[in-house]
Amino acid sequence: MSIEHGGALDRAIAVHGGKRSEWLDLSTGINPVPFPLPDFGPEVWARLPDEGLHRAAIDGARQFYRLPERAGVVAAPGTQSLIQVLPQLRAAGEVAIVSPTYAEHAVSFARCGWRVREIADLADLPDNATAAVLVNPNNPDGRIAEPAAIIAAHERLRARGGMLIVDEAFADMTPEASAAEYAAGAGLVLLKSFGKFFGLAGLRLGFAVAHREDAAWLEERLGPWATSGPALAIAAHAFADHDGIRRMRERLRHQRELLASALRAAELREIGGTTLFALTEHKAAGLIHETLCRHAVLVRRFDYAPTWLRFGLPSGEAEAIRLEEALLSALDEVSVSRS
Repeated sequence: MSIEHGGALDRAIAVHGGKRSEWLDLSTGINPVPFPLPDFGPEVWARLPDEGLHRAAIDGARQFYRLPERAGVVAAPGTQSLIQVLPQLRAAGEVAIVSPTYAEHAVSFARCGWRVREIADLADLPDNATAAVLVNPNNPDGRIAEPAAIIAAHERLRARGGMLIVDEAFADMTPEASAAEYAAGAGLVLLKSFGKFFGLAGLRLGFAVAHREDAAWLEERLGPWATSGPALAIAAHAFADHDGIRRMRERLRHQRELLASALRAAELREIGGTTLFALTEHKAAGLIHETLCRHAVLVRRFDYAPTWLRFGLPSGEAEAIRLEEALLSALDEVSVSRS
């Protein structure tokens, strides 16, 4: 099954032309300004990652994500690799996925023999489900579940010997939404994406937080040296740079304000989002997407919701102005084509 994701700039260039440097890619929910990389010696590249380096990254993650000391923390080459193996953590049955959401969860469970059932809310958890998936905040609408709902769903599933997976890929700017304080409990697994918040998606680094027995299973399943030395070194450096994290949070809030302003100027209505992206609705969303591509601006569209468009963050004022101008031009073109 082929799933449409953001970030397919090469595909857009193949259709619409131009050079990569000429395009404004707002199709992902990734911080467009990467966290500054540290200087480290060639041994980080030349040697297998040792236990000290791995421990520094895990300890940094535990502090940054405010995790209980008793929780197990597993580093992986991106949360996508964890999504691929998590369905094997329990015997296949029925999984309830709060939808619409990131489609790879359903694909991975189905591939492992699970019956996938989409639900609108955790309160709709079926009596026979032995697993559930919640993306919180949700992608693409940014909806945040109440902690009480997460706790209740976890307790119901744990009583059945099941599990609740909470994908917190976009929770770093809203830590109050995280279920981190409960992450040591049996049957609860949190997924944390390093690349989105820190703007280093190409590093391919993510973390699973779980009961120690489940964490041990995941580590065994991933095998030795699952994450690279450079990835662990960069993570340890970034987690320890508290001033840098504070400055980045401030910059991301400013960039989100720039995005909101550009959308308002174009009278494009926001219906959801997070600090890292905005979801909009327009009856001509497909035509707007196509017209923006002709202006070398790429945003995210959705086959299952043809009136939606998702916009990632501009890196600064210049990109925000370019987006606003492209949107105004695109909406003018759409208006003429529909008249």
